[in-house]
Amino acid sequence: MKHTHLLKPILKLKFTLLLLSGWLIFMSCQSETPVIMTVTGAIPTTEMGLTLAHEHLLVDFIGADSTGYHRWQRNEVVKKVLPYLNEIKALGVKTLVECTPAYLGRDPQLLQILSEQTGLHLLTNTGYYGARQNKFVPTHAFEETVEQLAARWINEWQNGIEATGIKPAFIKIAVDRDDTLSKMHQKIVRAAARTHLQTGLTIMSHTGPEKPALAQLAILAEEGVAPEAFIWTHAQRGTPAAHIECAQNGAWVSLDNMNADLVRVHQFVELLTNLKQHHLLDHVLISHDAGWYHVGEPEGGTFRSFTSIFTDLIPVLKKKGFSDEDINQLLVANPRAAFRIQVRPLK
Repeated sequence: MKHTHLLKPILKLKFTLLLLSGWLIFMSCQSETPVIMTVTGAIPTTEMGLTLAHEHLLVDFIGADSTGYHRWQRNEVVKKVLPYLNEIKALGVKTLVECTPAYLGRDPQLLQILSEQTGLHLLTNTGYYGARQNKFVPTHAFEETVEQLAARWINEWQNGIEATGIKPAFIKIAVDRDDTLSKMHQKIVRAAARTHLQTGLTIMSHTGPEKPALAQLAILAEEGVAPEAFIWTHAQRGTPAAHIECAQNGAWVSLDNMNADLVRVHQFVELLTNLKQHHLLDHVLISHDAGWYHVGEPEGGTFRSFTSIFTDLIPVLKKKGFSDEDINQLLVANPRAAFRIQVRPLK
């Protein structure tokens, strides 16, 4: 009990920060001060800065029935991941959107530790990952209704994830690449729509080809949610024509899994050039889908850095005529707009 004299000031500070976060959220709902929710609390979107919109720090592919915090040691993960986060901080990155969902390795307390040690803004999520034939969907989701699933996710927004007090910044869902969505995946999309309408959290969906993307947008429309609330993730698997269609309708087209491979670099350059020519760069997100401390592999396996956008893609984009303003649009302005907390109903 040597440091009990510090307890009251610490509790007072945490209470003050919670009040500040609540005030920022209230102001965001009034559309006066747009905010996002980080693992350390709400901040104005203007503080996001350079943002990587789709990355992973830890993943656990064992399945929903077996995963849990017992599967990894946070101190070991921190030791492995910290240098990669400091690396992008040195490049000017201020915000990283961590997309690992519940039952696949989501660990908000780990993210909070990493955020406090690096000064980076880290975002976590709510929602369920239906891809890979529902391997990462918990048992209760098969029995519960759309309303019950949505209630779970809304509760995480209102009261925090589990007992951490840490709130999600967006809704992460996933569907398989099939042209027609399964009943389970339709349920997940509808639950995400209803969660959005109650929270203002953006829906990010692991998707791939355009047909399941368009199917999700159709369900969102039925639920009264505008395309602006939807991020089509892994859109590089879709066609340029579908990119144009979705972006023109207001959806976010997310090109991720950027890496140093020249084929991938040129693919991204072509897709981004097409979107620029159609004056739609303001509806595009880019990221690496990198990182991946693999639970179960020795020392987390091979961890991929978050630097290829800066070292490989941007130099080529500039040679192709992309301006600093274009780059700023992709990495600063668009993430601010995409992840701001705001209900976006279909008009």
